[in-house]
Order: sequence, then structure tokens, then C-alpha cells
Amino acid sequence: MVAVTVETPSVEAGRVVDAVLRDLASSPHRGVVVDSPPGAGKSTLVVRAAGVLAATGAPLMIVAQTNEQVDDLIARLGAASPELGVGRLSAVDYAASERVRNHPSCRVGAKVADLGEPPVTIGTAAKWATVTDGTWPWAIVDEAYQMRSDALLRVAARFDRALFVGDPGQLDPFSTVEVDRWTGLSWDPMQSAVAVLLRHNPELPVHRLPVSWRLPASAAPVVAEAFYPFTGFRSGTGPGDRTLSFATPAASRLDEVLDAAADSGWGLHELPSRFTVRTDAEAAAACAGLAAAALSRDGTTSSESGTARLTADRIAIGAAHRDQVAAIRSCLPPEARDVTVDTANRLQGREYDLTVVLHPLSGRQDATAFHLESGRLCVLTSRHRHACVVVARAGIAELLDAHPSTEPVHLGVPVKFPDGWEANQAMLAHLAAQH
Repeated sequence: MVAVTVETPSVEAGRVVDAVLRDLASSPHRGVVVDSPPGAGKSTLVVRAAGVLAATGAPLMIVAQTNEQVDDLIARLGAASPELGVGRLSAVDYAASERVRNHPSCRVGAKVADLGEPPVTIGTAAKWATVTDGTWPWAIVDEAYQMRSDALLRVAARFDRALFVGDPGQLDPFSTVEVDRWTGLSWDPMQSAVAVLLRHNPELPVHRLPVSWRLPASAAPVVAEAFYPFTGFRSGTGPGDRTLSFATPAASRLDEVLDAAADSGWGLHELPSRFTVRTDAEAAAACAGLAAAALSRDGTTSSESGTARLTADRIAIGAAHRDQVAAIRSCLPPEARDVTVDTANRLQGREYDLTVVLHPLSGRQDATAFHLESGRLCVLTSRHRHACVVVARAGIAELLDAHPSTEPVHLGVPVKFPDGWEANQAMLAHLAAQH
């Protein structure tokens, strides 16, 4: 019998990162793409790659999609290499956040000329689009799947070669204007920057980070099956490596759902089947009640990072719409005011110990493309390190069966995987099995 050696998560992830860095140093291609599942160390890779490229002596530009992402990367760069000079491109009225001010070698300016030629210059894609002078040998594009292809076109002249890092399972770029006129074109601006890049440059090397350090062993296979059916990934921790426990015994239905989530990693709080308005008051109250109940029961988390109390800042509630977010916030008691409540778009990239999710299809009479988008549910169900509780009215599976996809099929448009219908069914099937 031949012994089979199984790589540890750290070794497997390290091997892929090393391959990415080798491609940066030696690949003849103008771009390198890295696909990352939720919590796979994407930002860590960006910071490490920035240090490696800056060490060559060539200036580097970094393109992120939001000011929040820019400030987060600056804080990470400061922690990893405080001596590395960083220029923060910003709007004229930008007020530097505490994270930026704490970087010992960061300079803020509205123009490239104001920054003094630092080794690393970082800004949002929108800000880089206003830059008309100068080129950089290297660029790193963070959250590249969130970036519209037209945004990449506007900044592509500023760099010679680039590393594109992002999560293909997250939310697609969106627009508030009609975009049908571009559908089917190979440069459709509503496709992600990476999708158009690979469509025109299929020979570019693509690496996939294989390990999620955020999702526990109870969540990684579920999320991978539902949203990453052809690539997959595994958790960096094993069964039992992380625990969530409550000191106070269960005294209500909400407490029982929390206990189930603590035991299995997943919980389903199912409300009676009913068609409701979007701001379903009962569902909003249930979401707020779950967060409040978790705080009142003196929860404790244990993981590879140590043992800690479950506090309000480590709990998040996610919903599809801003009016739902407002309704949930209004239901939170004073002791839970520090619980994060936000939409999937704004929760993207963040992580918490416990998350509560209002299912996008809960109480609906139809299944629209917006509510079926797989990336929305993927973001909502992949923010947690310990447990996720989904709040939903009964009947979603029947709704999906009654509303198969009716989106028109366009010539020249690549088929997107996973399909939102299948992703929702896969997630619901798992939740039902835990219920």
C-alpha cells in the first residue's frame, strides 16, 4: 500500500502564493490573475506582492474599488512594512482616516505630483481614472471582479504589467442605467474587468487560492458546493477547531436556533409562509432579536486565535436592500446598537464571528434576477468565522420551482456559473437538513 501524503492547508496555500510570486517575477505575460474564495488571504497576498514588487526598486500602483478598501490596504501595508513609503491618491476634500494617519510613511494628496514619487501609490479606480500623466511598471488591481471593464480600460494606460486579485463568487459590477445596448459585446462594460481581460487574453496565467482562513470547517464545503462548483476550496481549520458557546441556557425559539448554529455552524429561523412587503416587520424583528439574544447569553468563541467574548462588534446582520437594513436597525435594542447591519454590497470583504442573514427571497412572490444573483447570497453567507443564521419565510424552494429562470439568452454572452437558481437551492437544501 502506498502512503498518500495530504498537504496541510498552510502548505497548500503557500505553494500557490509562491507560484503567483514566481509568475510576477518571470512570466512574459502582461497580467497575472488570482481567484480567491471568501477569506482566503487575498489582502494578505496583495500586501505581500506589493512588498516583493516594491523591493525591486520599481514604483508600483495599487487600484482598489472603494475608499474603505484603500484605507484598509494602507493599514495592512503599514503593519507589514512600516518603512515602505505609500502615497494615498484622494479627492481634494478627503479627510484621512485613522488607519491612514497611523501609517508612519504615508502621504496623502489629490494629485500624483503631490505625493513625492513614493514606492507605492494607491487609490480607487475612480481616482486613478482622473490621472492623465505618468506610468508605472507594475499595478495591483484589488477586488478585480468588482471592477467594471470600462473602469479597467480607463486606467490600463497607466501600467505595463498587472496582478489582478479578486473573488469570482462575489457580487458582479452593477449600474443604475440601462445596459442592454452593450449586451453580447466582448468589451461589455458591465462585465467584470477580469472577465473581459481573460476573454481577450485567454493565455494569461490564472491561479486559485485553495484555502479559506475565514470560513470554518462547517461552512467551507457548503459555500464551495453552492457558489464555487468547479473550483472549490477547503477550510484552513478542521472540525472542532472553532467553537461558539453560550453560558445561558436556551429560553426561547431564537435561543434554540442560536444553539443549533453554534453546534453545526448553520441555523435556520423559518417564519410562516406569507407574501409580504419588502420591509417585512416580523422578519426584521427576528433578525434583530437573534443578535440581541446572542449578546444577552454571554457567548464565547474559541479558535486558533484564542478565546474571546462574543461582543456586538463581532456580530453582523445582512440584507439585500437598504430599507430592510433600516427596518432591522430600528428593531435593535440599545445594548445591540453596535451590531453591524448592512447590505451585501457593503458587507463584502468583511468578517464577523456570528452573522444573521435575511434571505433575499423571503416573503417574495417572484424571483427576480436581482434577488437570484448568486453573488448576493454568497456574500451574505460567507462573512462568518463561527456560525451563520438565516432568517426566511417558508416557501422559498417552492417559489424557485414556480419561477425558473426566464432571463433571455444572448449570443456572445458567456454562461455565468454558478446559476443563481441552483445556488439558492443548494443552500436551502443544506439549511433544511440542519433545521
